[in-house]
Amino acid sequence: MGREAEPPKRTLRKEFLAVRNGLTDDDVRKTAGALAGRALDLPELAHARTVAAYVSVGQEPGTLALLDALRARGVRVLLPALLPDNDLDWGVYEGEASLARVRHGGGRMALLEPTGEHLGPDAVIAADVVLLPGLAVDTRGLRLGRGGGSYDRVLARLERAGADPALVVLLYDTEVVDRVPEEPHDRPVHAAVTPSGVRRFR
Repeated sequence: MGREAEPPKRTLRKEFLAVRNGLTDDDVRKTAGALAGRALDLPELAHARTVAAYVSVGQEPGTLALLDALRARGVRVLLPALLPDNDLDWGVYEGEASLARVRHGGGRMALLEPTGEHLGPDAVIAADVVLLPGLAVDTRGLRLGRGGGSYDRVLARLERAGADPALVVLLYDTEVVDRVPEEPHDRPVHAAVTPSGVRRFR
């Protein structure tokens, strides 16, 4: 018997990650400012009191400029801390000095996480806007994540609680595509912000 074909999502993830890995630190820095500007113009963020976000790592679209701008506006910014079961706990962002690099998966992956009090996985339910990482989004608003399932749990938790925050994915321009593979648990986002603009899906 031949080897089973690789699942389509895994193949796509490799392709998008390969493109990101070709970006220089300068590319990431330049796009981070443009991304923050576009996101800050969103009406949803203009009125938000609590925003659940994340700290970008490596060649992800940069988020620190956006986090600092939201905090300067008086927004309560929640950041995730990865739990052993891949669920997410949350803590309040108090500036870059309040972050620590935490290694996961036997040291394979390092994330910047809040060092203050952890508020529990349900803290995200209070968010008016949830900013999501991703590798791509399609014209239906379906997001391709990295495959860990952490944000699928977040979206399911919001749904169970009857919470309806604006769901916004932060991407590079080339990562808005016609279609990504769909699975039954996938939930569409409401908008994608890229350095050159905003794409809405509802």
